[in-house]
Amino acid sequence: MRHFFLKFSIIFFSSISMYSQALDTLVDIGGYKMHFNILKGTGTPILFEAGGGNDGSVWNDVLGKIYKVTGTTLITYDRSGFGNSELNPNLKKDSDFGILNGIKELDTGLSRLGFNNEIILVSHSYGGLYNLLYTNKHPEKVKSVVLIDATPPDFWNEEFLAMRDQNVDINSIPKPSGDYYLNVNFNETMRYVRNLDFQENIPILNIFPENSFPGFPEVLSKRWRKLHEELGDHKDNVTNIVAKGSGHAVFQDNPGLIINAIIKAYSRTLDNEQQDELLQKALDNAMELSIEAKENNRSEQDLNALGYSFLGNEELDKALEVFKLTTILFPDSFNAYDSYGEALMKSNRKEEAIKMYEKSIELNPKNENGRKMLMQLKQE
Repeated sequence: MRHFFLKFSIIFFSSISMYSQALDTLVDIGGYKMHFNILKGTGTPILFEAGGGNDGSVWNDVLGKIYKVTGTTLITYDRSGFGNSELNPNLKKDSDFGILNGIKELDTGLSRLGFNNEIILVSHSYGGLYNLLYTNKHPEKVKSVVLIDATPPDFWNEEFLAMRDQNVDINSIPKPSGDYYLNVNFNETMRYVRNLDFQENIPILNIFPENSFPGFPEVLSKRWRKLHEELGDHKDNVTNIVAKGSGHAVFQDNPGLIINAIIKAYSRTLDNEQQDELLQKALDNAMELSIEAKENNRSEQDLNALGYSFLGNEELDKALEVFKLTTILFPDSFNAYDSYGEALMKSNRKEEAIKMYEKSIELNPKNENGRKMLMQLKQE
């Protein structure tokens, strides 16, 4: 009983400490107010953009664990006309409420809150276009971007826009509202962002599922997936991560993956000593997530993705720590040993790599990749 009380107390007081730093505020943008929610910390702030039709509250479930590890400032907000944010009463034409006005409002709000310097951007779906435009406007400010099944800027060609027009009844959407202005300006927004791209010097983690929209016509879902794959294939600054088993809202289906990806992006803003300290917190966080979600094995995927992100950046020591932890937490997973074996092989630790691949094949005799790597190692 004493042990339980101690554990509860730590969680309870940790929660109080975190939320005592919260600022829930309405910011005057110029005769109307926008709603911002801020967890105040130290370090490069992280700004979260919701998808189309959503407000900043969609991020609430992941903020706590990100804050616990990074301790940096986290910012969510409601775009005008959504959540608790008002619409500009001085604008008269529908076209005045387009996405460029949204970027202008965001700039004003951040400036009045004192966030005029470096920032990390995170977005979901339509919010990815806000990240794209903000980055093009302020390339010197953006340290990195995490895209979560973000809308590819080239996705909506004229054929698909015509298809969408046949299925969206603008007149059925209440006016005035943020949802109405998003939809009435949708086509022009998509024409405007076509052929725009992120700056090549900005690191991007591009996370997307195998099939974002299983209920959509195949031609749409295939094009969406193809454009996401090409983003990582053609850009040295982009790392693609496929969120297996997830739908469009990856941050809800696989929160551990998103939390660790954002922590990884934040780690790039730190020096080596700070990164090492953050890694230990991240591993503790990953263990907690693994315990919470062990029944569906999602956290194994989270850790595997984190390990490969370190491996892709040639941070071998960090990759080895993550993959070793994965084998401890998931001792029956052949894939955990296979991944650890790969990292050991790249670290020139041949004998240890052989043992990991042998264990992987023991758990899954059909692991052809493990057999191939094992044969290669034994022939060297």
